[in-house]
Amino acid sequence: MSENRPFVLSIAGFDPTGGAGVLADIKTFEQHQVVGFAVSTANTIQTENKFYDIEWTSLSFVIRSIETLFENYKIKSVKIGIVPSLHYLNRILSTIKLLSPTTQIVWDPVLKSTTEFEFTTIEDRLDLNKILSKIDLITPNYNEIEVLFPGFISDKLWLLNEIPTNILLKGGHNLDEIGTDRLFLANEIIDLLPTEKKCYEKHGSGCVLSTAIAANLALNQTPKEACKNAKTYIEKYLSSTPNLIGYHHVQ
Repeated sequence: MSENRPFVLSIAGFDPTGGAGVLADIKTFEQHQVVGFAVSTANTIQTENKFYDIEWTSLSFVIRSIETLFENYKIKSVKIGIVPSLHYLNRILSTIKLLSPTTQIVWDPVLKSTTEFEFTTIEDRLDLNKILSKIDLITPNYNEIEVLFPGFISDKLWLLNEIPTNILLKGGHNLDEIGTDRLFLANEIIDLLPTEKKCYEKHGSGCVLSTAIAANLALNQTPKEACKNAKTYIEKYLSSTPNLIGYHHVQ
């Protein structure tokens, strides 16, 4: 392995189509010239069009896998995808923070599949805030942000500055400003505007975006730079084909 490439880790589900989950994440890592590792939280049966079934990986197996990797490699950033519960997520985060407090963590809160299969439920909002304090950035879409923080948009909840993590709010589901992402940092809100590139809906695009951000953070980019450059990458991905499975391109 190249000594010049930082180590990064995806903790996410296995999608046999490679459009989402750890397979998509590894493709994205490679294009960003980082060394990508993966721990699977679940096996799924799905195509780019339909989600059929899921078998979750036992938490103890996931934790042992994470411990083994962190004991042998200096992992600079982690992307987390689907998890079955906040407890499961919290155990993962606590393990990472114990083994490597400086590792940056990005969580893509995939709460439902596009065919409405529910992955994670938000049981306790107090627990959610404690958990988010261990995460550097989350990447919800407009539907997910309202589940995580009811009133975030309509009541301008971000003005209270009480959410303990940075947020990249993806604009794909915002019919008023499609493609405009908003990055909410501690003291700044940054609009990431779309280009005029022709983009198409893609299976797993949220996975690819969050993974690109994690790779950029491992390459010592600031959160603003990491999100901006990841947006450039995802637009190339979205424009690569007119169907739901996209192609990854070297930047």
